[in-house]
Amino acid sequence: MDVPVWVWIVTVAAILVMLAVDYLGHVRTPHAPTLRESATWSAVYVALALVFGLIVWIAWGGDYGGEYFAGYITEKSLSVDNLFVFVLIMTSFRVPREHQQKVLLIGITVALVLRTIFIAAGAAIIANFAWVFYVFGAFLIWTAIAQARSGTGHDDEWNENAVLRLTRRLFPTTDDYVGSKMTAKVDGKRYITPMLIVMIAIGSADLLFAVDSIPAIFGLTQETYLVFTANAFSLLGLRQLYFLVDGLLDRLVYLNYGLAAILGFIGIKLVIHALHTNDLPFVNGGEHVEAIPEISTTVSLAFIVVVLAITTIASLARDRRDRGGRLATATTAPVSRAETPDVPSEDAPRPGTTSETRADTEAPAESPRSRDS
Repeated sequence: MDVPVWVWIVTVAAILVMLAVDYLGHVRTPHAPTLRESATWSAVYVALALVFGLIVWIAWGGDYGGEYFAGYITEKSLSVDNLFVFVLIMTSFRVPREHQQKVLLIGITVALVLRTIFIAAGAAIIANFAWVFYVFGAFLIWTAIAQARSGTGHDDEWNENAVLRLTRRLFPTTDDYVGSKMTAKVDGKRYITPMLIVMIAIGSADLLFAVDSIPAIFGLTQETYLVFTANAFSLLGLRQLYFLVDGLLDRLVYLNYGLAAILGFIGIKLVIHALHTNDLPFVNGGEHVEAIPEISTTVSLAFIVVVLAITTIASLARDRRDRGGRLATATTAPVSRAETPDVPSEDAPRPGTTSETRADTEAPAESPRSRDS
């Protein structure tokens, strides 16, 4: 895939413009975005990613277009899983909702810069060492097994990583937020605020996510331009996606299994590709192993789409079934004695009367014959 320098320049400039629109149009004025605003801008970013894919398809052919779409869908699905951690970080740091947009955008920008460095390094390694596909493939298969073993649950607590602990140790930190400021002066001394700490948390967490997402997309395409743009478009819409699906994440109970299947599939694809480009002397004498055909981009794209569809439908069906079961349990549960009002029986004395007076009133009257006698 031949990508001229001017195409790179235009692409990077377009990404910077989209970031500037986010900073100036949404984040500069702190506010909690509505569901409608989040849905609109999420749709805009998805539409831009799809239009870009069509441009790649037209300009460089269907093979490269398919590789881009496969990479973008994979990165987007992995980013949804990342949102679970973002929610935990926001909750742990008690970030005011009106400032969460700024936290996410700056954290995502830092992650985009660091991922670009990862992508450049990965491309250089792949170009010089074909055996690295074995490493990437084995790592993704191991990650898939770990993802599947985690089951349908997600951690309810988030622990600070080494980067954050080092930051707190080196720099004095204020106890409370100072608006949206990242630093503040207290008694003439400069402190960093929790706002900067949480931004570092988001950026470093997303950097850790890149450890499996970058090898995954290199398993779908080795074109650096496609790897970079797929990552960029998936990250750019992450802020809006966070607010859009904030209340829906817990319903995707089978997402871990779906992502495990995708990562495992890509890991196997990488190992097969490594065998086809093998130059290790202790594997088949350094000769290529082509007994197993390579998995095409079309098959990869179809597999990813089908797995995500099945995962989403099964998750929503499970959530609806669980909600229905809880509702049925709540409506049929017996009312406890403490919650049941006392209803006087027919034989119970009425208020204001005693058992003796009630007995007198209910005693049969004497007959005239008994009085005469």
